[in-house]
Amino acid sequence: MSDRADLLQGTLDLLILKAILPAPLHGWGISKRIRELSYDVLQVNQGSLYPALYRLEDRGLVRSSWGISPEGRRAKFYTLNAAGKKKFAEEKANWRLFTNAVEQILHAT
Repeated sequence: MSDRADLLQGTLDLLILKAILPAPLHGWGISKRIRELSYDVLQVNQGSLYPALYRLEDRGLVRSSWGISPEGRRAKFYTLNAAGKKKFAEEKANWRLFTNAVEQILHAT
């Protein structure tokens, strides 16, 4: 069994939106923040991260702009816009509803 948890289908967008909620981040920064916030349980690889970022941008939930990373490299930074903040709140509520339902089932006798 892998020592890293696999992400459930559909949770990656929620995690990305949460990662950039406080401040804009570039791709590596988003991946790092998710890993840190999950205490190294969740790791998002580039093959999953960038398609999700492009999808979120296409859906009008994030915007991107070029800047300089803390390492001094040119990088695309992603920012949550008003639509993204609204979507995050909705998805967070849906996630809580889902996880509470699963907990109910697991604790049933």
